[in-house]
Amino acid sequence: MKRNSLSSCSISLWLLFTAVMLQAVESAKGKYAHMLFNELFEDYSNALRPVEDTDKVLNVTLQITLSQIKDMDERNQILSTYLWIRQSWYDAYLKWDKDKYDGLDSIRIPSNLVWRPDIVLYNKADDDFSEPVNTNVVLRYDGKITWDAPAITKSSCVVDVSYFPFDSQQCNLTFGSWTYNGNQVDIINSLDSGDLSDFIEDVEWEIHGMPAVKNVITYGCCSEPYPDVTFTLILKRKSSFYIFNLLLPCILISFLAPLGFYLPADSGEKVSLGVTVLLALTVFQLMVAEIMPPSENVPLIGKYYIATMTMITASTALTIIIMNLHHCGSEAKPVPQWARVVILDYMSKIFFVYDVGENCTSPKREKEERKLEWDDGCQKRHKEVRSHLSNRNDDCDLKEKLNGNLNKSYGVHGENVRETVNCCSCYKMLIKNIEYIANCVRDHKANRAKGIEWKKVAKVMDRFFMWIFFIMVFFMSVLIIGKAA
Repeated sequence: MKRNSLSSCSISLWLLFTAVMLQAVESAKGKYAHMLFNELFEDYSNALRPVEDTDKVLNVTLQITLSQIKDMDERNQILSTYLWIRQSWYDAYLKWDKDKYDGLDSIRIPSNLVWRPDIVLYNKADDDFSEPVNTNVVLRYDGKITWDAPAITKSSCVVDVSYFPFDSQQCNLTFGSWTYNGNQVDIINSLDSGDLSDFIEDVEWEIHGMPAVKNVITYGCCSEPYPDVTFTLILKRKSSFYIFNLLLPCILISFLAPLGFYLPADSGEKVSLGVTVLLALTVFQLMVAEIMPPSENVPLIGKYYIATMTMITASTALTIIIMNLHHCGSEAKPVPQWARVVILDYMSKIFFVYDVGENCTSPKREKEERKLEWDDGCQKRHKEVRSHLSNRNDDCDLKEKLNGNLNKSYGVHGENVRETVNCCSCYKMLIKNIEYIANCVRDHKANRAKGIEWKKVAKVMDRFFMWIFFIMVFFMSVLIIGKAA
């Protein structure tokens, strides 16, 4: 027990001694840091370029870390990003012997105390021209200064929306000195690309790279070269949101347009369906136009909307023409022979179009047999009536002859003769009336058959255009969905 207590006491004393020594070292380093700061900045000026020879070029190493994409404004063509900008250079007037200051090799001081390169974003699209964030810089004993500063930048980006919502964009971030030329300050990119290790995944865009390229440009205003480093941000849009909210509703609505040909012509809803679908697509077209820049490049989804709206307009116009054919009455001309052969004989069989009043549940043969039986019965009854009436007419003629002979032979005049003559005249009038009614019924059936033929022509054309427009909508949908692959 005593040994354990002694060992625990010795450990405690050793820890206490270590803490006191570390505190003493820290206090000593703090003391040396104050001494170093006072000596370094006693005669230092941050207004001039920190080189011993004015003809010597000062190299500034630049590194960009992309942290987050804040926003991509396609309409105004502005990209907002959150960057970490690291710059490092050597200051010839900020060096010290670390052994002289108890091994102190680096200090952290406010960045406004030292000279800083005026590297700015050339393609900046922000109204705010405020100073960079005044963060601390790390100053090493050999004169190397490292300045890490966060920045929210708004840069101009030429947006090509030709394949929206399956588009890819390339946005440039060009950094360079605003006043120093290449003979004074040279910019060196530390990496071949921007750093994406700390990138926060965006909900709308995928990052496919950020290559960096150094350019040396001679502007028209000056003869000296001006170097810059351009970081190209390669973006790929995530199209799932637009597929489910803009594309699929349009595809489903466009499939309703051909169904207008399937509606019965007497329903009165054929034209109203086409107009309703056209108005729905117009709403989606306006939604796309609000987020797209007003450029000559029409986005892919906009082309799909325009093609679909054109197709629906054509289908509505064809529906109106077919309805006029359907409502051709008895005053219309008969169906031409070519239309009778092509439409009524061939196309009706191809598209399974039955006669008006028929459907797929009642076989056509049974209806034709019933119709033939009904016509045979009517004709048979008509023949019986005509034969009966003709027999009665013959009897009347025979009775008239007999009565005439009797009258001549015997001179008999009386009630019976007048009754026989009246009866025969009634039968003749009845025959004329029946023939007139039969002719009217025959003409009515002919006119009705003419109207039925035009209705069948309209029905066949409805079914033909329905399949044509279904095929068109299908191929258009396949083409635009194929762009997503």
